[in-house]
Amino acid sequence: MVVSPARNLAAMTHILILGAGFAAVTAARELRRLQPQARITLVAPKPEFVYLPSLIWIPTHLRQGGGLIRPLQPFLQRHRLEFHQAQVSGLADGGRTVLTDRGELKNDALLIATGGRFIRKLPGIEHALTLCEGIAAAEAIRDRLTAMRSGRIAFGFGGNPQEPAAMRGGPMFELLFGVETMLRQQQRREAFTLTFFNPATEPGKRLGDKAVGKILAAMARRRIATHLGHKLVSFSAQGVTTEGGQIDADLILFMPGLTGPQWAENSGLPLSPGGFIQADAYCRVPTAERVFIAGDAGSFPGPDWLPKQAHMAELQARAAAQNLHLALQGHAPTAQPRPELMCIIDTLDSGIMVYRSPQRSMVFPANRLFHWSKKAFEKRYLASLNK
Repeated sequence: MVVSPARNLAAMTHILILGAGFAAVTAARELRRLQPQARITLVAPKPEFVYLPSLIWIPTHLRQGGGLIRPLQPFLQRHRLEFHQAQVSGLADGGRTVLTDRGELKNDALLIATGGRFIRKLPGIEHALTLCEGIAAAEAIRDRLTAMRSGRIAFGFGGNPQEPAAMRGGPMFELLFGVETMLRQQQRREAFTLTFFNPATEPGKRLGDKAVGKILAAMARRRIATHLGHKLVSFSAQGVTTEGGQIDADLILFMPGLTGPQWAENSGLPLSPGGFIQADAYCRVPTAERVFIAGDAGSFPGPDWLPKQAHMAELQARAAAQNLHLALQGHAPTAQPRPELMCIIDTLDSGIMVYRSPQRSMVFPANRLFHWSKKAFEKRYLASLNK
């Protein structure tokens, strides 16, 4: 049998994908479809996928942490992917070498999907619990709530001053409404004071003007106090200090703003003012050859409301994978991810659907169907990892 030079070259091509989250999984599927003969390796600390959107349900006992973890072995086998268990520490040779705590990895093309990290610079931030840090953090919140018989709980989120869109406010709205619903269901609501704080006067503005109004109205109906428009100063065991005063709290639940991964500082790649790896409209790192990026690690052109969420990460991953495939063939990129925000703000027993694109912004009233849809999507997505 005679193997063509093109087929032989494709078989020798080694593509590295950094990460094991939504963007990495989506990119792996797309690249295997486009590059059936290539060697594709995922690099991540563990060969497992954690369904982060459902962390909101751990503190309210709707989910257990173990139920949100899926081993990646079936996915890796199904798509003929290799796995290198390691922590990325940097890049060299313009991205052709990935530095890890378990050796160097060479590649012909690189797709970065490691996610970002939280900015933990405010004094006393150790007194706050951050939901999206993972299952352990969500379980710690659950345990604190379970132990409390009464008290004051402060909920809030911050941003990145250098990159306003680099925030994760949606999960904090969901945690706030979910905890309030749980306390009512447990007939404990009257024993608690809930306060939502944010340095912006219109928190969640990137969801759209209509969404902000509906969210604040929902807080008022649920007798949730608000402390808005004041810069955060510090946290302590007694509560939250802002330039507008003190919020007394026995428990602080806070989501800091996002920045890029720590290893980006040792990558030689261009960084945005907010600390993310710079990308162009094609999810390509403009100063590096055959280096692409998707998800929270990157800074992308687009509207100021461009979300840091799983849905947008998947759209970026598909475009990045398609353009990486074209680059390996010597062609210019053509795929651009459409800017789109799509989320359900869950309240434990209902949900508000929010959609935004450059052309329209829509908010659908609270409906139990949205809550059940969110649960159904989780089940379907986790099942897909075996396909």
